[in-house]
Amino acid sequence: MSIAACPGDLVREEKEALRISPALQSSVFVIFTSTTGTLKALEKAAEVVTPFDARIMIIAVQVVPFPLPLDRPPVPFEFIIRRFRDMATRFPKKTRVSAYVCRDQIEALKQILPPGSPIVIGIRKTWWPTRDRRLARKLRRAGHEVTLVETE
Repeated sequence: MSIAACPGDLVREEKEALRISPALQSSVFVIFTSTTGTLKALEKAAEVVTPFDARIMIIAVQVVPFPLPLDRPPVPFEFIIRRFRDMATRFPKKTRVSAYVCRDQIEALKQILPPGSPIVIGIRKTWWPTRDRRLARKLRRAGHEVTLVETE
């Protein structure tokens, strides 16, 4: 599991490392939204990557509001890491989890994700637009191929 902060050069270095990596060329990205949604998205991503021997990369981005210092998010990062370790037994074997702290989720994802990458997002089934649906729409506008997986 890799952890990085979003602002500044650290994300650019991580992005360059990901862009160069051959594993990136054959990866499907799952954006962490909620535990239930992410697990459902993981199931869909596992179906997609199985015939291609590709990796699944889970991207968790925690937004820290401006009044707080970036190194002190409202939910301690250790808690998030512990939660992923507990969930790790459910992940397929070729799954990597990367967690980031930032100010703006969409800007961070634009820096982290390579252009045109396939993305799977688990969303709640509702009639009205949710935060996760708006995120998917913004990622599509940025040129990514986004698949939505609805949960009950």
